[in-house]
Amino acid sequence: MTVIIGILLASVIIGVVMWLLITRALREKYAVLWLAIGVLVLILGLFPGLLATVARWLGVALPSNLIFGLAILLLLGVALHLSWELSRAEDEIRRVAEESALLRADLEAVQQRLAVLEADASSDDAPGQPTT
Repeated sequence: MTVIIGILLASVIIGVVMWLLITRALREKYAVLWLAIGVLVLILGLFPGLLATVARWLGVALPSNLIFGLAILLLLGVALHLSWELSRAEDEIRRVAEESALLRADLEAVQQRLAVLEADASSDDAPGQPTT
């Protein structure tokens, strides 16, 4: 029963990640981690004794403690990575906003200059004005 649950869980993880990739809801750089987790769950599902062996090698009393410890490390890694990505995105958004503000100011200056030139041109072409 444990083997079947492990295989089903791995299949669900891999299936969901592949569906998110196909629908472009998940970028490839994030999918690699989740696919690796799915493959790891599949391996542990196919060979349940492997987890107990690794736990013994690492000196962990219970295999479930090893799973929880690894899950905590994984979640810390994901949180750190997402914080880093968020910082990069905020910097990029700030840079683009500053560029947009500068371009908007340039555009307004050009529009004002154009309005002045059009006003000068229309006053030069006004009837009753002597032509030189």
